[in-house]
Amino acid sequence: MDTVLETRLQTQQKSSQNGQETSLWSSGFGMKLEAVTPFLGKYRPFVGRCCQTCTPKSWESLFHRSIMDLGFCNVILVKEENTRFRGWLVRRLCYFLWSLEQHIPPCRDAPKKIMESTGVQNIISGRAPGGAGEGQVPSLVKKEVQRILDHIQAPPCPFLLRLFSWALLRFLNCLFLNVQLHKGQMKMVHKAAQAGGGRVGTSLWLFLEQGSPVVFLSTHKSLLDGILLPFVLLSQGLGVLRVAWDPRACSPTLRALLRKLGGLFLPLEANLPLDSSEGVLARAVVHAAMEQLLVSRQPLLIFLEELPGAQGPRLSALGQAWLGLVVQAVKVGIIPDAMLVPVAVTYDLVPDAPRYAHHASAPLGLWTGALAVLRSLRGWGCSRRVCVRVQLAQPFSLQEYTINARSCWGSRQTLEQLLQPIVLGQCTAVPDTEKEQEWAPVTGPLLALKEEDQLLVRRLSCHVLNASVASSAVMSTAIMATLLLFKHPKGVFLSQLLGEFSWLTEETLLRGFDVGFSGQLRCLLQHTLSLLRAHVALLCVRQGDLLVVPRPGPGLMRLARLSAELLPAFLSEAVGACAVRGLLAGRVPPEGPWELQGIELLSQNELYRQILLLLHLLPQDLLLLPPCQSSYCYCQEVLDRLIQCGLLVAEETPGSRPACDTGRQRLSARLLWKPSGDFTDSDSDDFEEAEGRYFRLSQQSRCPDFFLFLCRLLSPLLKAFAQAAAFLHQGQLPDTESGYMEQLFQFLQATAQEEGFFECVDPNLAISAIWTFRDLGVLQQTPSPAGPVLHLSPTFASRDNQEKLEQFIRQFICG
Repeated sequence: MDTVLETRLQTQQKSSQNGQETSLWSSGFGMKLEAVTPFLGKYRPFVGRCCQTCTPKSWESLFHRSIMDLGFCNVILVKEENTRFRGWLVRRLCYFLWSLEQHIPPCRDAPKKIMESTGVQNIISGRAPGGAGEGQVPSLVKKEVQRILDHIQAPPCPFLLRLFSWALLRFLNCLFLNVQLHKGQMKMVHKAAQAGGGRVGTSLWLFLEQGSPVVFLSTHKSLLDGILLPFVLLSQGLGVLRVAWDPRACSPTLRALLRKLGGLFLPLEANLPLDSSEGVLARAVVHAAMEQLLVSRQPLLIFLEELPGAQGPRLSALGQAWLGLVVQAVKVGIIPDAMLVPVAVTYDLVPDAPRYAHHASAPLGLWTGALAVLRSLRGWGCSRRVCVRVQLAQPFSLQEYTINARSCWGSRQTLEQLLQPIVLGQCTAVPDTEKEQEWAPVTGPLLALKEEDQLLVRRLSCHVLNASVASSAVMSTAIMATLLLFKHPKGVFLSQLLGEFSWLTEETLLRGFDVGFSGQLRCLLQHTLSLLRAHVALLCVRQGDLLVVPRPGPGLMRLARLSAELLPAFLSEAVGACAVRGLLAGRVPPEGPWELQGIELLSQNELYRQILLLLHLLPQDLLLLPPCQSSYCYCQEVLDRLIQCGLLVAEETPGSRPACDTGRQRLSARLLWKPSGDFTDSDSDDFEEAEGRYFRLSQQSRCPDFFLFLCRLLSPLLKAFAQAAAFLHQGQLPDTESGYMEQLFQFLQATAQEEGFFECVDPNLAISAIWTFRDLGVLQQTPSPAGPVLHLSPTFASRDNQEKLEQFIRQFICG
C-alpha cells in the first residue's frame, strides 16, 4: 500500500503537470474491462410494505399480488406511442400533444364552498368564542377570510398547468437521464384510491363508490421534489396534485405562480397563539380549505422532512401541521378515511446540493429560480446527467391506523434521566423505559389539537418517515462514496473496486433495500465515477489498471453526505458492531489483533446493555424507530442481524446446560403441571434464562474487515459528538444556540485540518450534538429575545465529568 500512499500525495502534481487524469476520464478509464451481465437478475426485493402491527388489513388488502411481474417505466420518456396520434409531425410535437391530453379536473367553486363552511361562517357571524367576528363588521371579516384564502391556495389554471408540464418535460430530459417509477407501485396507489374508505371495524371492506382521498407523505431531498412529484403523478393519471409548500422557501412572486399550479401555503397568522383572534380566523380558514380539498378527493403531497440543507430536526414541523389537519378531518368524520402513501425520491446527485451545502439562503425568487435552471443546464450538461428513482410504498388506511395504533412508549424518560448517571459512573443499570426526544417544534395548527391527537400525529409522522426511508432506493453514488470513505480511504485499484461494488450491492439487496440502478458493471462504475469526478482522482499507476483515490480535503464532506444514504440499510449491524466495540473497549486494546478479541466471551445481557446505551445516545432523527417497536425489540433485532451476517457465533460456557436445552429440569416447579386455562402468570416469567447465552466474535477471514466497515459507518456522527465533548472546555458560553453552533463548526473544521477527518465537518452534525447534549443535561437552555441561550450545566462544569462524557462516546468509535 506504500504505492497508494505515495500516489495520493502526488495526485495534484500529476494532474496539473501532464493532464494524465483528464485524459483518463475522456478515454473511458483507459483500459479494457470484461463486460459483466446485469447482476441484479430478474427479481428485486419488494420494499415499503406497511406496518403489519398497526395496519394489518391494509397490509393484506392493498397489496398488488403481481407487483414483481411489473417493471419500471421512464416517466420523462414521451414518444409518439404516448399520444393518440401517429405520424412524422406527431413525433416532433409529442411533448406538446402529451401535455394537451393530460386530464385536469376543474375546481372553480372551491372558494365558495370554503366561505360557506360551518367553521368560517361561525367566525364571520361572531358565534365562535374568541373569533375575529366578535365586535367586527361581517363584511370586513369576509374580506379578511378572502385574503387568507388567497394566501393559502388558488384554483389551478389548466392552461398554465399544460404549458408548465410541456416546459418541465423538456427541462427534465435535459437534466436527467431517466426518472424511474415502478408500475406495480403505481397500480397499488390506483387500487387504494378506488377501494379506500372502508370501515375497518367490520369483517369485510365496504367500498365507497368514489373512494378515498390519497395523501402522499414524502422525503425531501431537493427543492425540485415539489415540482417533480406532481409531474410524475399527473402523468400517471392521478390528476392535479396539491403540494404543501414551505412559505419560507419561496418569494411572494414565486408563491403566486405555485398557487396557480396547485401549491398550498400555510398563512403566517396560523402560528399565532391560541388566544389570538387573527390566529383563530386563520386556522378556521385552513381547516375549511383542507376539508374541501379532502372531500373533493384531490391528491395531496406533504413533505415530512425539513427543507434540504436546513439546520434543525429531520421531521418537519410544517409537515406535521398539514398532516394534523388530515388526521383531524378523519377523526371528526368530515371524510370516512384517507389513504396515506409514503414516498421517497432519490437522486444520483441532488441538483441543488451545492447551493444548500452549508447554510439556508434567502427565499427562492422567480428570476433566481430561472437563473438556477439555466446554471443547472449549463453546469451539468449531457455528460453529468443523473438518474432519479421515485418509490411509492404500500398505501395504508389512516382510519385503521388511528384505531389500531399501539405504542411501547407508555413510560418514557428524558435522556438526562436515562443516560447521565451511567455516563458519570453513578449507576450501571439501564432503566426499562423508552427515550423521550422530540426535537420538532409544535406549530399553531398542531397546537390547536388535543394533546392525544398531537401525540398521534407525531407518532404517525415518525412511522411514515421510517417507511419512506426504508423504501428509498440506494443509488450507485452512495455505494461508491461508502466504499471509498469507509473501506478504502487510502485508495483502491479499479479492478478490485469492481468486485467491491458488486459485493456491497448484493449486501444491500439481501437486507431488503432496493437499488436505483442496473446494467453492466463497467458502465455503472464509469457513470458513477464521472458524477464524482470532482471528489475522486483516477491515476494510472500500473499497466492495465487504475487507482481510484478520494481527493483529500473538504471534498470528503460531499462523499460523507452521499454515503449517509446507504446507512439505513446497515444501521442495525452498524449499531451492533459499535456496541460490541464498546463492550470490548475495557478488555482488549482497540488496535489489538482480531484473534485476541475473538477470545472474549460476550453475554447476551451485556450486549443488550451496550446496544441500549448506544441507542439512547444516537439521535431519534437518525434511528427513526417506529413507535410500535420498543428499544428492547430493536436490541434483539440488532443481535439477530449480527448473528445472521456471521460476526457473532453462539458459544456455550463450560459446565452450563446448552442454551437449546428445553428439558423439564429447566422449568420451575409450578410450570411442570398447570390447570388448563390458567393464565394468571406467564411462562416467560418462570422460564429460567440460560446463563450459557454467550457469543464470540467469528474468526472467519472476512469478519475483521466487515466489522471495521460497519463501525466506520457511524464514525462521522460519533466523532462529531466526541469532538463536541472535547470542545466543552474551550467554547465560549453562555451563547445563543446559533452562535455556539458556529463555534463548534469552526472547531470541527480546525480539527479536520489537523487530523484529516473531514467526514464529521457538517453543520447538521454540530447542531445534532448540541441538541443531544442539551437533552443529556450537559447544556442548559434559557429563553432570550435573541433566541435560546445555552449555558454549561454545573454538573459538567468540571473537567473530570467532561472527560467522562468524551470517554463514554469514544468507546463506541473504532477506526
